[in-house]
Amino acid sequence: MITQEERAYLWLCACSRLEYREKVALLRAAPLAELFPRLAELSRSVLGREIAAEGCERAADGFVRSLEEKGYFALTLLSDDYPEQLKHIPSPPLVLYGTGNRALLRERMFCIVGSRIIPAWAEKTGRRIAEQLSRRFVIVTGLAEGGDLAAVEGALPGGNLISVLPCGLDECYPAAHASVKEKIKRGGLLLSELLPGEQTRKYSFHARNRILAGLCEGVLVLSAGKKSGALITAYSALDCGRDVFALPHNAGASSGEGCNELIKKGAALVTEAQDILDWYGMEAPASAEIALTAEEQRILELLRAEGEIHFAALAERAGIKPFEASAVLSALEIKGLAVKSGGNKYSAV
Repeated sequence: MITQEERAYLWLCACSRLEYREKVALLRAAPLAELFPRLAELSRSVLGREIAAEGCERAADGFVRSLEEKGYFALTLLSDDYPEQLKHIPSPPLVLYGTGNRALLRERMFCIVGSRIIPAWAEKTGRRIAEQLSRRFVIVTGLAEGGDLAAVEGALPGGNLISVLPCGLDECYPAAHASVKEKIKRGGLLLSELLPGEQTRKYSFHARNRILAGLCEGVLVLSAGKKSGALITAYSALDCGRDVFALPHNAGASSGEGCNELIKKGAALVTEAQDILDWYGMEAPASAEIALTAEEQRILELLRAEGEIHFAALAERAGIKPFEASAVLSALEIKGLAVKSGGNKYSAV
């Protein structure tokens, strides 16, 4: 049941269309219980213009009903389950709109992000890390291609996933991920600080990224070029006092320049989920051992030693025919231990 204070809060933040600084000024001017009765007086003294109180309460009630009809909820700074850690970031969202499993907001959270164009090995590694971490944390990410999607695919089967959108809940960005968004709504939680129906704007990603960082204890960057938006999330995390982790990339690889720079500046180097779990004093849940043939084991060890290698060169190193190497590599791919990148090259995961 929504309280009188929350009704006033929602009117101010969702219905009034005031600027952020004006909303904050009114919030500081008087207790929320006095906002509706004293609205004309407060708006005159604080904003320098009068706002009529008539109809404000009805507008708030109508807004709440419209959310409920769509299966949405509004999470305000007054809500019991508004994440405590998010309250302490610069300019915390005054309201978050959500749909899905609201109970996830009470759990420990960890953020995984990456650029939209991501090497195949980093995508597969990110998916595996997300799957393993999701047994201990709720994974928080966006909805974009590349790093976000790897995190979604890893965490969604277990249901411990929150996706924060750069648009209102009625919209989908990118549009091609509408089916992914629907799966998250059914199995996890969608959040946005924008009103339902608001479209993505130029500033939306920067604003959304501060929420990604603010919700979580730490942020892992899977892949990032020099100007990747994933770096905005990482630096927002540093500003909030959160832990930052990054996958290392080959020297000179443009898709990993941002990750390598983060590591140079002190981000923790990560190659597997246990690196992050160790940081927080946790152990990975036991998982079933993957059975390998002797040939698969030998090829996997060569892959790990080489980093990335053409399958023909791998066959030569292993002393087997190329078609035999191709068959073994396909088996390792199916088992999630190898990944194919451009030019018939393979890497271990």
